Order: sequence, then structure tokens, then C-alpha cells
Amino acid sequence: MTKANNALLIGDFAPLHLGHLADINDASKLANTLHIVITASAGIATPSGRTPNLSDVARWVQVACQHFAFVRVHTVASLGLSSVDFDYRSSRHANHSIDAICQALQLDDVIIASKHPLSQSTYPTAIIAATLDDGLMIQTNPLMNFDRLAPACRYFYTQTVCIVGGESSGKTTLIHKLANHYGATVALEMGRLYTHSHLGGTELGLQYSDYLPIAINHAKAITEATAAATAPITLVDTDFATTQAFCEVYENRTHPVVASLADNFRLDFTIYLDNNVTWVADGMRRLGDTKARSHFAQTLLDILARHDIRHHVIDDDNYHARYQQAVLWIDTHILGKMPTYSTRHPKDATL
Repeated sequence: MTKANNALLIGDFAPLHLGHLADINDASKLANTLHIVITASAGIATPSGRTPNLSDVARWVQVACQHFAFVRVHTVASLGLSSVDFDYRSSRHANHSIDAICQALQLDDVIIASKHPLSQSTYPTAIIAATLDDGLMIQTNPLMNFDRLAPACRYFYTQTVCIVGGESSGKTTLIHKLANHYGATVALEMGRLYTHSHLGGTELGLQYSDYLPIAINHAKAITEATAAATAPITLVDTDFATTQAFCEVYENRTHPVVASLADNFRLDFTIYLDNNVTWVADGMRRLGDTKARSHFAQTLLDILARHDIRHHVIDDDNYHARYQQAVLWIDTHILGKMPTYSTRHPKDATL
């Protein structure tokens, strides 16, 4: 079978999923050069409110196809065709749009590889076999179909869930319980890691200049965790507001870089753990007495409000009940799932 010079695959690719990648693999056999044209996104917003734009989708397709020298990626905007109305699920305006795209690309010898009925097209066609129903299901609810998303776009759809609270409030233990429950990646608390790697394991030598590398390392850790996301949520142990709270309590001043990160490096959801559990000394913490813990907690709440960081409060004094409440809240408010078990406090349970 002789290949055509060019093949054309058109779609919105939001979110890019494994069915799309299979389409690209199949379409590549049709011609020497495969032109992928990304139309205006029909993708719905994530629970946190992010909606993919053309540049987002172009990045995903480019990353997925970067090892294919025979693939050329375009957007309707890059072709000067932002007004093109193309829906690959119907034949409405399809022929007119394809003509405009082929003219913009200066393509004569082209075969159309797309998933819509092109019965009246003047171009040779090859209908890709991927089912529309699967693609529509993934587009409608990408989080519930996270394992079917292309790796290149998972960072965009995973929802960052940050756990904050005062010292010895159970943040890290809860983070790892949730990671086990959801199979999620974790961005660890950088202040704790930095204390061990640079300060000898205690906060004795901590000073104002340390807050900059702690915050920068935390931003990097969050980026890496979301880039490697394995689940619809990515967990973050503390945030920049917490780092700022330590700076204000220990150094009596605000760090401008940490403040900027709190404003501009936003996490999707925040859970605040009340400081009503027993203090556990670990050889590093300094805020063990009730007055100091209360002062830090109030400072953190003030900073959250200052940066307009909304948060869900968990105030049960039982660790396992906190875990159950966190799962219930994530399932219902982020993943849109119905609760699957009781969250009664263990002390209320009967044998």
C-alpha cells in the first residue's frame, strides 16, 4: 500500500487520553507526515476550576509526540483559523473546516484521519476506530478515568490536596495514610527535610535566610509530584502559608518570596487540622506548650486568610476519625463519589 504524503487528524484532545494516542499511532501509518490540528477545547473545568486552553493541549500533544519526527502539531490559532467550527463528533461544517485547514497548511495530497462521518468529503478518508463514547466519558469525568489519561496531561488534571496545621497535629501521618488509600504521589514537607539535610536534625540553627531555599525546594517538590501523578489527587505536606507562619513566629518578620509563592503558586484544596491532639516530641519541634501551639495555629490561620486560601477544617481529636473524615471530604467534594463507609468515631462504635 502506497502512503499518501500527508494525513490530517483533527480534534480538541482535551483531555488527551490513551484512545487519542492510539488514534495517532493508527493515523501515522496512513502517510509520510501526520498533521495534528487541535481545535478549540471543549474540556470541562477541573474541580479546582482549571480549564485547558489551546496552549495547554498543544503542550500535551507535543510531549506525547516529541519522538515522532513524522508528526506536525498545529492549533487553529497557529493556523489563523480561530473561528473554525469543527466538531469531530458530527459532520456539521466539517467539509468547510477541513478545506480551510488544508488551505492553511498548503496541503494537496492529504488523507483525512478523523472520527466523524465524512461521507460528503472531497478528500480521501480513513475513519479511526476509537469509540466516541469512551472519549466522551473521559472528557466528561477525567478524574474518575484518571488511569486512562495520557501521562503528558495528568499533571493538569490531578488535584493538589494540601494538609496544614500546627506542629504535632498529625499532618505527615495523615498524608501517608491518604497516599496509601488513593495510590497518590506526595510532596513532602521541605522544612523537615531541610532541617535534617542542612541543620543537623534540629531547628536550633534555623534562621531567616533558610526560608528562601525551603520555599523554593517545596515548590520544586510539588511540581515534581504533580508531574509524576499516579492518582486524581496529589498530596502536599504543608504549604507556603505554613512556611510563612514559622518565619513569622520564629523570626518576627514576613518573608517576601514566601508570600509571593503563597499568592502565585496556588494549591487546589487545603485541609486544616486543628491542634487538639496530644503533643508528640520528636527531638526537632519547639512549640510544645499549649500557649505556643495556640499562637502558631492562630498565626497560620491569619496567614491563610491574608492570602485568601480557603480551607476545610478537621477538628476531631481521634487520628483515625481524622483520616476517615479526610477521605469522605475528598471523595465527595473533589472526586464526586458517594460515601462508601461510615465515619462514626470509634468510641461511638458498638461491638
